[in-house]
Amino acid sequence: MKKMKFFVTALALMLSCVAANAVETIGVANYKKIEAEYNFAKQTYKQLDDKIMELQQFVIDKDKEFKAIESPIQKKNFEEKTQKEYKAKEDALLNLKVSKQDQIYENILNATKAVAKQKGITMVLDYRVIFIGGTDISDDVIKYLNATPTAKK
Repeated sequence: MKKMKFFVTALALMLSCVAANAVETIGVANYKKIEAEYNFAKQTYKQLDDKIMELQQFVIDKDKEFKAIESPIQKKNFEEKTQKEYKAKEDALLNLKVSKQDQIYENILNATKAVAKQKGITMVLDYRVIFIGGTDISDDVIKYLNATPTAKK
């Protein structure tokens, strides 16, 4: 019985030592802030907004053309053709948007990993998860992204 108590005590002592040495440094990052201040993201979202405006202008122009057509058959043909064109443009815009958002996310993720490694941080959580504590690396990630040419792919 004494051997069992000794073994359990020794095991508990070893586990507490391991746990004490394995303390992880926790970082926090504000993704929305990083994204909002990331120059490549700002430029990309502006370009996407411009593409959306082009699509809206396409609709306005086609509406004017449609109103000028007098024949019901021509109107129907024009409407079908315009719907196909619009759908193709809309799909292309959506694919571009998803692609660019994925690219921005990957750049931010890679920058966060690099900054965390530089600072010896082993875990980075979203700032909304931690109420108190943690090292905020948001500004460092922003600086890294805006200073690193490879983060602007």
